[in-house]
Amino acid sequence: MFIMVYNIRSGVMQFKRTEALIEAHEYPVTTAELIEAYGDRSLALQNGTETVGDVLGRLAGETFESPEEARFALYSAVSDKAVGRVGYSDRDPTPLGSVYAPDTLSF
Repeated sequence: MFIMVYNIRSGVMQFKRTEALIEAHEYPVTTAELIEAYGDRSLALQNGTETVGDVLGRLAGETFESPEEARFALYSAVSDKAVGRVGYSDRDPTPLGSVYAPDTLSF
């Protein structure tokens, strides 16, 4: 099983133990070829699991020229199971009426 890790220092999301597999694969490679090779492997996400096949299956038939392209495609195609709180942003104000809004103070 691969485990998704977010490195807070570098700001990089990574799947442990996928780096070696992706790096070792011969390029160029298609989405279908990666699914055939690694599709049954599980990815442990914050809110559940998915297989590499499920994740890459969301992409159209693409050809990756490098391991970096394949990694970025994998990262971009994971579902919201990889997200802690869907819709959360620490950069935007909390919308009115949100269940996450702080209690209103009156002076």
